[in-house]
Amino acid sequence: MSRIFHLAIAVQDVNSSVQDYNERMGQEADVVVDGQYALWRTKELNLSIRKASSGEAGKLRHIGWEVDDVPQFTCDKDCNGILWEEFTAKQQAAEIEAAWPETGYKPKKLKPKKDKKKEEKSGEANP
Repeated sequence: MSRIFHLAIAVQDVNSSVQDYNERMGQEADVVVDGQYALWRTKELNLSIRKASSGEAGKLRHIGWEVDDVPQFTCDKDCNGILWEEFTAKQQAAEIEAAWPETGYKPKKLKPKKDKKKEEKSGEANP
């Protein structure tokens, strides 16, 4: 079973964070809800950001795992009080759709990231 680490953080400004994290992640967000929410999915990380409540910016909202197959979305707290979730990409998409139906978000199949250094060495990179 494939497991992708999920990290959810609260941010002060979603739109500025999307610009910043697009660059840091090396890809565009998979879904953006203007001023409210964004999600990036890679083979290694499922990262979501959400507009913070007053005084909550920069704080962890929850962590967990995106998995290939789990019967239902689960959520519990660890011994430190940190919320852990486990879900499939489709279950996460349903949560996004329920909160923001206008997105029409459907998860795409994840592709492995290209290794730019490897491409440069083999001469495959475009100038």
